[in-house]
Amino acid sequence: MGQIERLRPLRYRSIWISDVHLGFRGCQAEFLLDFLQSTECRQLYLVGDIVDLWAMKKAVFWPQAQNNVVRALLDKARNGTQVIYVPGNHDEAFREHSGIDFGNVLVREEAVHETADGRRFLVTHGDRFDRVVQNGRWLAVLGSRLYDLLLGLNRRWNALRRGLGLSYWSLAAFLKHKVKNAVNYIGNFEQAVAQEARRHGVDGMICGHIHHAEMRPIEGILYCNCGDWVESCTALVEHHDGRLELLRWTDAAQVSLGDFEPALARAS
Repeated sequence: MGQIERLRPLRYRSIWISDVHLGFRGCQAEFLLDFLQSTECRQLYLVGDIVDLWAMKKAVFWPQAQNNVVRALLDKARNGTQVIYVPGNHDEAFREHSGIDFGNVLVREEAVHETADGRRFLVTHGDRFDRVVQNGRWLAVLGSRLYDLLLGLNRRWNALRRGLGLSYWSLAAFLKHKVKNAVNYIGNFEQAVAQEARRHGVDGMICGHIHHAEMRPIEGILYCNCGDWVESCTALVEHHDGRLELLRWTDAAQVSLGDFEPALARAS
């Protein structure tokens, strides 16, 4: 995106971000801050794992960039954006406050969003569809630690790329999506989410949790995963006509990962 374009805020009807993991060393707070400062919306959904309480139990890591992200979120709420916080498994302590409104910040276990063209989407973090999290917390914690090691390698890889004048690229995401078990896991997760959407009688589901941005129809349900701000730096946005689009936001540019026209979505 050109410099002149970036001076103008991008205006959307709604924005969804998830898996920011503030308090974790792998959080890409600078990219997220740039995204928040470059966009405006009526509703901003924080779809879980915004704060990483698991990581903070091991060591406190909270640089100024992460403070700035919190300040930017609160500024949006003070300036009229409705912020809906749907906690995840890494910030599950905030689920105790579900149903409470803190000014223009609403904490909800899950939410139903209606797009401008009348489609209804259930918004939830997604950890309750993850059998590892639900049935084996110790295994989930072990997996989280191994994932931390992978992301540490990712940071060193991108430090080298910056030294060579190259843009950000997620080695962690590349390796994860090349592993057969990870691919199968993602597919099973997406199917479980689509089944839950059908059970609720909605048109689609918006979630996070698995750090894999995706938007596609699954047997008549529009599955949307807004991704993360640890590996891929992605967000889901709704245009004012109801069209949904996935964006990747890195130091290189704002990159569209694809959109979904309202008419096409209704026909899916």
